[in-house]
Amino acid sequence: MKRQLLLLSILIVTALACGKSDKHNNHHEHGSASGDNPNQALYDQVMDVHDELMPKMEDLYKLKKEIQDQIVQTPDMAPDKKKQLEQTIAALDSADQSMMDWMHKFRPLPDSVDQEKAREYLETEMEKVKKLKELFSESIENAKEIVKK
Repeated sequence: MKRQLLLLSILIVTALACGKSDKHNNHHEHGSASGDNPNQALYDQVMDVHDELMPKMEDLYKLKKEIQDQIVQTPDMAPDKKKQLEQTIAALDSADQSMMDWMHKFRPLPDSVDQEKAREYLETEMEKVKKLKELFSESIENAKEIVKK
């Protein structure tokens, strides 16, 4: 039952993320056509990093499942090895949750707002999404190393 719920959650998140990606594409087209938003390039950069991370969400889920299966299939696993695997799962979960939190909190300021405030907001968000990218890379690489062993 938990796995079915997890799969359903993944599908919902993916569907919502795809919808947000479409909004990004429409906004990008609108901003490029008008040319009156000096922050459009920065917004596009933030969204490019986001769009780069979205497919990696599936990698997180697959690696987590592989590690969980490894734990289940090895009941006599050494306690320190099991703890290492559980910590790896926690790191993957943390990366996933961080991405979800960032997506839910990301609210770019409308074009009508002070352009300087909008730029500052986007610069802050760019730093956050770059940290997310690092977190994803680290957790995925560590999990891949663990799965190989």
